[in-house]
Amino acid sequence: MGKRAFLALEDGSIYEGYSFGAEDTTYGEVVFNTSMSGYQEMMTDPSYAGQILVLTYPLIGNYGVNDTFFESKQVQVRGLVVREHCPVPSHWQSTGSLPEFLQTNGIPGISGVDSRALTRRLRSAGVMMGILTSEMTPEAALRELNALPRYDSTDFVKRVASDKKYKWKSTSGAAPTYHIVIVDMGLKYNIARILTRLGCLVTVAPCTMAVEEILNLKPDGVVLSPGPGDPALLDYMAETVRKLMHQKPVMGICLGHQLIGTALGAKTFKLKFGHRGGNHPVHDLASGRVYITTQNHGYAVDADSLRGGLEVSQINLNDGTVEGLRHKELPVISIQYHSEGSPGPQDNVYLFDRFLEKVKGQSTNA
Repeated sequence: MGKRAFLALEDGSIYEGYSFGAEDTTYGEVVFNTSMSGYQEMMTDPSYAGQILVLTYPLIGNYGVNDTFFESKQVQVRGLVVREHCPVPSHWQSTGSLPEFLQTNGIPGISGVDSRALTRRLRSAGVMMGILTSEMTPEAALRELNALPRYDSTDFVKRVASDKKYKWKSTSGAAPTYHIVIVDMGLKYNIARILTRLGCLVTVAPCTMAVEEILNLKPDGVVLSPGPGDPALLDYMAETVRKLMHQKPVMGICLGHQLIGTALGAKTFKLKFGHRGGNHPVHDLASGRVYITTQNHGYAVDADSLRGGLEVSQINLNDGTVEGLRHKELPVISIQYHSEGSPGPQDNVYLFDRFLEKVKGQSTNA
């Protein structure tokens, strides 16, 4: 066992355990994910920027880590909380252990926590700010936590998004069918991988790029990426998104979905404890089908505030919140969940085909 450590929540509750990974102090919004696997993909997902991640599955790290499982260029979580971690992984693709991975990337972890009790508290009271430390007393840690900025007050998108455009490398060798520009607000790499696999040339553009510059790239369609934080802090994106929707076929994913709503005047609100996991049921209103989805978001679009030609296309069967939007006239679709999976399920990759059909339709009309 490692050094004694604890996680303190802003309501004063303390969860004790043992330090693994980097022996440091960190703070952030404490959230939980119910997926059984995919911990490396979760830790490198930019949507977790500014957050301490609690994994509800009791054993984490048993298949190690691998360079191919990165969803961004770095670890994005500020801290990791688990019931038990595995220091000696067993998998033919493993190139290292979870404790080594956290140590190398400077991320504190805590093991031995009653993660079931912690999750129950977050579900009943809602997500809270927390501080994870092996260096301070609980009293000193809580005093420091109360003086730190809250998650909702920070624009994390500019911290995780690329500051320059780049082309995603294709290994197929075939001539691309369409040119898709992804507006990066916290891009998960698997989105670009899938679009490339579907025969697209993919260019990733910074979220601060002017709409005229994006259009000068001559895209056939635009994807608005997922990303972290409160969409209400992203006023600088609203005009860009609104103009793009009237110029090109657009697909919004997670934060991109929320921005399509806000760009046309809809409101968003914060969920009590968010949707984070790989088993969320979503009802497609047009077909009547139910899809199992992977999700990672703390905010949702208010259905009653929709305007500008948007209508609800999908809903969450757990709480009735909006999971998809479509425009009545424009070639615009959006989803609140992650069609790229990673971690899975990958049942919803078909949505990229649906988007490319809209791109094809616009190309044919032109």
